[in-house]
Amino acid sequence: MFSPELKKGSIELLTLSLLRDRPRHGYEIGKLMELGSGGRLRFTVSALYPTLYRMEKKEWIKGRWVEKEGQRRRYYYRLMPKGKAVLFEQRRNWQDYVAAINQILGPSHA
Repeated sequence: MFSPELKKGSIELLTLSLLRDRPRHGYEIGKLMELGSGGRLRFTVSALYPTLYRMEKKEWIKGRWVEKEGQRRRYYYRLMPKGKAVLFEQRRNWQDYVAAINQILGPSHA
């Protein structure tokens, strides 16, 4: 539905936002993106997991294996202080960008 470039430019912001409140595993992050967007944003495993790995390497997030009884082992990610700062900055940049685009587009006459 959306261009790959637009999705690629927002995956980090969306991921950090979803980790803001609590740790989550990769599949859950992807599902929440899809559900939260009404099915309009779907990220493949080949897009999501390399992003998570890259963010973990930058120390924005940290992951650990968790085993729960009756469930398979999952790798949960949590937001780190560096990631909180990046989230704040990316959020502000995104809001400024959207405001600039909307200013150019002008009021909707629909």
